[in-house]
Amino acid sequence: MTLQQQIVGNAMQMAVCTLNPGQTVYCEAGKFLFKTANVSMETRLGGQPRGGAGAAGGAGGGGGGGGMGGLLRQAMGTAMQVGQRALAGESLAFQYFTASGGEGTVGFAGVLPGEMRALELSGSRAWFAEKDAFVAAEDTVQFGIAFVGGRQGMSGGEGFVLEKFTGHGTVIIAGAGNFIDLNPADFGGRIEVDTGCIVAFEEGIQYGIQRIGGLNRQGIMNAVFGGEGLSLATLEGNGRVILQSMTIEGLANALKKAQGGDKQGPTGGLFSTHAG
Repeated sequence: MTLQQQIVGNAMQMAVCTLNPGQTVYCEAGKFLFKTANVSMETRLGGQPRGGAGAAGGAGGGGGGGGMGGLLRQAMGTAMQVGQRALAGESLAFQYFTASGGEGTVGFAGVLPGEMRALELSGSRAWFAEKDAFVAAEDTVQFGIAFVGGRQGMSGGEGFVLEKFTGHGTVIIAGAGNFIDLNPADFGGRIEVDTGCIVAFEEGIQYGIQRIGGLNRQGIMNAVFGGEGLSLATLEGNGRVILQSMTIEGLANALKKAQGGDKQGPTGGLFSTHAG
């Protein structure tokens, strides 16, 4: 069944979801806002077994049957998912919400001032999103972690870890600032983007990292004074891409500057220093 949801607000949007009896939606820990009393809440590690709250022995492991073998496969699958999320720096837990005895309401929000977007998965195409973009999804949507090739990811910073959504149903994502939807096919098949501006893109889009210019005078000028560092993200192909107008790094630098603690220096880019 389709998730009934409404995105409300302006500078800091929220998603208000109406659940039918027995319908389940899950979110990343820390992004829940409110719920009605007839919506149960359960926190789980790793994946999302089907069947709503309390389905600890459900069909999450596929057609593997019951008994000790099924429990072991389920435990190993959960451990692998938790390990991937820990390696990616993601939250280890999801919260699950299921309505009973009538319709229920549950609200979610992101962690930065900006927009939210509901994506509808048909089962034919996956979506990829930047780390921390995920807010909530129906339990028919599977959440995973995708790792861009080591050389590209390590040189590009933000591009190394991506969230991956498969299955069918609604998934809600959030970002900073305002969103713009683009298709690289409308711009000659390729766009080049600040790595921090990517929110999400459809499967079929090729994601990569490229160096800004060569090791020459102009390349060094771009890196040192351009504020972009040494790399840009590249997006190629025919599919939907969502970008955000604000980067997390830019927001952090603006807040530090407003507090009198600007560490960026006069040149930005390569010479920026970011306090952890």
